[in-house]
Amino acid sequence: MWGSAIYRFCILIFPILVVVFFTSLMREGVPENMPVGVVDLDHSATSRAIIQKLDAMQTSEVYDYYNSLSEARQAIQQQKIYSILYIPPRFEQKVMAGESPVVSYYNSYTTLVAGSLTYRDLKTACTLAAAKIGMTKLAAVGKSNHEIAANLQPISVDLHMIGNPYASYNVYLSTYVVPGALMIFVFLLVPYSIWTEVKFGRSKDWMQMAGGNIRIALIGKLLPHTIMFLAVFLGFEFYIYGYLDFPHKGGLFDILLVGVLSILACQGFGVFISGIMPSLRMSMSICSLWSVVSFSMCGATYPVEAMDRMVHAMAVLFPLRHYIVMYQINIFDGFPLQYTVWNIAALLFFMVLPVFSVKNIKKNMLLSVYIP
Repeated sequence: MWGSAIYRFCILIFPILVVVFFTSLMREGVPENMPVGVVDLDHSATSRAIIQKLDAMQTSEVYDYYNSLSEARQAIQQQKIYSILYIPPRFEQKVMAGESPVVSYYNSYTTLVAGSLTYRDLKTACTLAAAKIGMTKLAAVGKSNHEIAANLQPISVDLHMIGNPYASYNVYLSTYVVPGALMIFVFLLVPYSIWTEVKFGRSKDWMQMAGGNIRIALIGKLLPHTIMFLAVFLGFEFYIYGYLDFPHKGGLFDILLVGVLSILACQGFGVFISGIMPSLRMSMSICSLWSVVSFSMCGATYPVEAMDRMVHAMAVLFPLRHYIVMYQINIFDGFPLQYTVWNIAALLFFMVLPVFSVKNIKKNMLLSVYIP
């Protein structure tokens, strides 16, 4: 294995690079100082106050000022900025006259996260400005501070973000993107390692070394894979929970169990596909498709319960889905394993799937017919 570049890169080098890349990419937790353009046609103290509030936001930064909306639109099309704040002429004059001037903001959702966060900052800055103007008007007519507060905000929201109080995108995304990427390598290497024996004419020797027992042959071949992938996967888990201090109310046993079950489930699925699709190209293609689609089906970014009924039912066919559920319930929220007993059973079922296809693998190993 060490003499083959594919094994070296897919089992050790690429997984470590994936771990380092994604966890360092979002190490700040939340994107900061994303560029926003301003079209200020009023140039008043009120408009400057709104712009200053926007520039003071953590996730937004006023990148440039534009003379017209068309210039700002061109900048957003060139991806120099993500959003535009448009303040019309005579804005302060209309406010003082008791009118309701319209402040507009335009967002590019080509980049969803940047568009959403800058939209939130624009809305917050304008809402605070409107509240300040309202306070000034109410104070001018003799209202007390208590009456002003009740009028501007009749319901006060006390928000508590459970588990991830800093809204860190590193916690949200790295905990499913990195395991999903590692599972891709596991999915692909299982059929590759099996069918390259046929491709290079080593299958009969392999079976002879195992005494004609396909189970011994598969265990002997995949055991080094298992040890290496478990080392990388569990190393990743201890890195994020121990060094980066990601939220982990669940204990050490839950962390180890999720990692071991996930790797073994992916290997079991890969062996099963290798048996029902006796072709290097087809088995690797199916495993690749299955592992990539699992990113959409796991429910980490879009809830599975809100998907179409048929898609919701199909989600149980992807090991990454069960990993995400166990991570969220057992590790992130700290609930006991009894809440995810069905997910554990599903991963165990993936592990025993090879019993349905090992006979077909043995037959093809002995026939030694390579189908490109």
